[in-house]
Amino acid sequence: MKGRSAEAALRAYSGRLAVAGVLRFTQSVGDLVFFYGTLMAGFDRRRRAGIDDKLRYLGRGSIQGALFDLGLYPAAVPAPDGHIWGEVYGMTEPATVMAALDDIEGYRHDDPDRSLYVRSKVDVVLPDASRAQAWVYFYNAPLGGAQPIPSGDYLEHTKVR
Repeated sequence: MKGRSAEAALRAYSGRLAVAGVLRFTQSVGDLVFFYGTLMAGFDRRRRAGIDDKLRYLGRGSIQGALFDLGLYPAAVPAPDGHIWGEVYGMTEPATVMAALDDIEGYRHDDPDRSLYVRSKVDVVLPDASRAQAWVYFYNAPLGGAQPIPSGDYLEHTKVR
């Protein structure tokens, strides 16, 4: 394993097995992110932010919460009743990806109360029904007249609106 630590090699191998469906789940919360809106595949925002090549698609998943249509993008808020459907990604460069996402989502480490979205760790149900923790951005401003998305699925919602 010239040039790579054993831990790095194991992480790379485990990641390949997880994607292939051989392992149920091997990554830590710092390595996973959950997208439910315009950062999902098909919306082009990740590529424009320069992070698409630093993300590895693991599958569809869901979190607890409520989803609202703000017009140009959705807003997720924590809620005990309801589910939000989205995509789960592993990050190959978590620090780089999270910094880019913080910028996109208007998250301020030094003043979270004034952030447009706040970053939180949440339980996500993965495609194989296992659970893991992932980062997600919850909306942190008044919803005003935003319409709820009852299905909790922004992709489905954009097809019919």
